Amino acid sequence: MILFHPQKQDRTYHDDRSRRVMLDLVEFFESKGKRRLKEDDHAAVWYSDFLEFVGRQRIFATMCTPSGYGAPDARWDTWRICEFAEILGFYGLPYWYTWQVSVLGLGPIWMSDNEPVKQRTAQLLEEGAIFAFGLSEKEHGADLYSSEMTLTPQPDGTYLANGRKYYIGNGNAAALVSVFGKIAGTDEYVFFAADTSRPEYACLQNVCHSQNYVSEFELNDYPLGDGDILARGDQAWNAALNTVNIGKFNLGWASIGICTHAFYEAIHHAAHRTLYGMRVTDFPHAKALFTDAYARLTAMKLVALRAADYMRSASPDDRRYLLYNPVVKMKVTTQGEDVINHMWDVIAAKGFEKDMYFEMAARDIRALPKLEGTVHVNIALIV
Repeated sequence: MILFHPQKQDRTYHDDRSRRVMLDLVEFFESKGKRRLKEDDHAAVWYSDFLEFVGRQRIFATMCTPSGYGAPDARWDTWRICEFAEILGFYGLPYWYTWQVSVLGLGPIWMSDNEPVKQRTAQLLEEGAIFAFGLSEKEHGADLYSSEMTLTPQPDGTYLANGRKYYIGNGNAAALVSVFGKIAGTDEYVFFAADTSRPEYACLQNVCHSQNYVSEFELNDYPLGDGDILARGDQAWNAALNTVNIGKFNLGWASIGICTHAFYEAIHHAAHRTLYGMRVTDFPHAKALFTDAYARLTAMKLVALRAADYMRSASPDDRRYLLYNPVVKMKVTTQGEDVINHMWDVIAAKGFEKDMYFEMAARDIRALPKLEGTVHVNIALIV
């Protein structure tokens, strides 16, 4: 099957651990059930049960630790990461989001030359930690040129960091935040690792009403030394852009997962509803809308799979991923909106009902094209 189905787990894997991760993930959500998923969504419940589960099962440690830094079964594997993102999206965008922003937070760490921070990060992942990516600011969004987070050098060779970051997922519970800023009095960019347990780190608010904690945080004379620096200058700038390339590629896979679940639910409802003596699925316009939705969804996945191939084969001599990456971030996610719209035209008011997954899908599918800047940014990258 081209589309994921929780009752048909017949995909082949190169190793037992990869298969176990996916099966355990499905079992967690199937055991929790749609009713609890919807209740938690409506009440904006922090998903501590999910984080306890992935920590206990070492799932983030397996999926997000590069080879050589963790257990033998741990590696950064684009192929299985794509399926992981698809399954998380299938059950609910919040569960995808907390993993996704951890991936972003890990990007500058794993790209850095700071071995002590890398070793500490690997241990934190084994302990079930999550991470955050401190890039955006309230007044500037992701405009890196205008970053106001500042590191001020001190006479003893250390630094004091000051500034606020805004719209930072996991900012309430991340073990480490990869923070982007500038060295005071210069235009030199810097990435550093901030420990959220320090008193100089203040989580100010959740800027969204959601299960996710999309934080605003502030650093007030946060002390750090060279051992906390991940990258400086061009290396810091490149780490920011490449982290987005690697991390936000997963937006398309979340969209595929959301649309797949919504498709099953919508066609089940339509096939069991009779109007004017006919099943809804027998109406010609309903057939056309479902057929179009399925074709678009299948195309979304095929394009994303090809893009995954180019991500995996990327090298200084093979840079096709620079084209396909923004196609996934922009075109796959906007097609996801079309898929939901087509199905919504069939199921109509049913799509608003509180006990339907579709109600979440119709809301969350809109977020994915907008979490990366997004259509205008990615069209520029494609060009």
